[in-house]
Amino acid sequence: MSTNVSNFNSTLLPSVTDYYFSALVFGILLIIVIICGNVLVCLSVYMEKALKTTTNYFIVSLAVADLLLAVLVLPLFVYTEFQGGIWSLNMVVCDGLMTMDVMLCTASIFNLCAISVDRFIAVSIPLNYNRKYVDQRQIILLSATWLLALAVSSPVIFGINNVPHRDPSECKLEDDNYVVYSSVCSFFIPCPIMLLLYCGMFRGLRKWEEARKAKLRNSIQACRKLQHATAAAALPPLSGLPPSLPRVIERDLAQTSFEEMDDYPPPACHFPSEYKNTPIQTVAYADMQYVQTPQRKRAKINGRERKAMRVLPVVVGAFLFCWTPFFVVHITRALCESCDISQHLMSTVTWLGYVNSALNPIIYTVFNTEFRKFFRRFLHSCC
Repeated sequence: MSTNVSNFNSTLLPSVTDYYFSALVFGILLIIVIICGNVLVCLSVYMEKALKTTTNYFIVSLAVADLLLAVLVLPLFVYTEFQGGIWSLNMVVCDGLMTMDVMLCTASIFNLCAISVDRFIAVSIPLNYNRKYVDQRQIILLSATWLLALAVSSPVIFGINNVPHRDPSECKLEDDNYVVYSSVCSFFIPCPIMLLLYCGMFRGLRKWEEARKAKLRNSIQACRKLQHATAAAALPPLSGLPPSLPRVIERDLAQTSFEEMDDYPPPACHFPSEYKNTPIQTVAYADMQYVQTPQRKRAKINGRERKAMRVLPVVVGAFLFCWTPFFVVHITRALCESCDISQHLMSTVTWLGYVNSALNPIIYTVFNTEFRKFFRRFLHSCC
């Protein structure tokens, strides 16, 4: 019997050792990728003028949270995984690790929530939205994300983990009530709010696109009528006729995206110079006179902002895919004492959550042209 047990242990030991070594290698590579990728994101927004938009300042805040996670949390987590999940350091260090883990994860999702609030305001009340500089409202949003994240994680550093008969070989959140509280505040409340705001934002964008297309069609029709009228009257010489319409107007408008339309100004129906400052009427439209009206300041959602908005759902989707399993398993273990949740499952969902910090720079590279150009140029200059 003892011989069989020793044979079983000898076959099991190499697989366990391989897992510990794989966890160490994967963890080191993950830390390097997170640091390099998020440093590139911060540098790109700092150095590239085209990327200095309000949305990207929130993305920098998200990148800072991922950077701090890679520097302050992941090394100790990888070390513990390499030790077989056994905590061998001081419990004060453990409490500091748990505090930073909760705070940075919470800061990440609060940053995503702040981005959704900022984008919703930009679409809903664009005239009051400052697109060039970070204004007071955005500073408040950025500050609130970090202050609220600190508030959610602060009970750990104030001793809520100091429970009687605490196992010094495990580093985890000991109070089940706090596990439920932190999970609800960090994930289960912000996520529905964020998704609702994004739904409202894209509904507003769709209405804005339809209104823009309709306005452009009306302008085209009016301009063509005026061109035909002036051509039929033969009042000015041919050189004085209004210029031809831009290339985009000649396309089928039904197949033209509103991003393409934004690259061209609306058609300008210029009257010949002899009509200006005079009440001369056209032949075909006797009631139409040239009137110079001052251009009204319009709210405009430019192409860069729309590109940023297109990236954000992918970032949110990746975050939910990576972190939802962790929070579901985490809160289930706290609420269901009879549920048998293995350490292997907890380790897997935790790794999946940390992988999200490496995904965001990859998403920006794939879906955003400006980020991709800067990354390519920066890497070429370094290599």
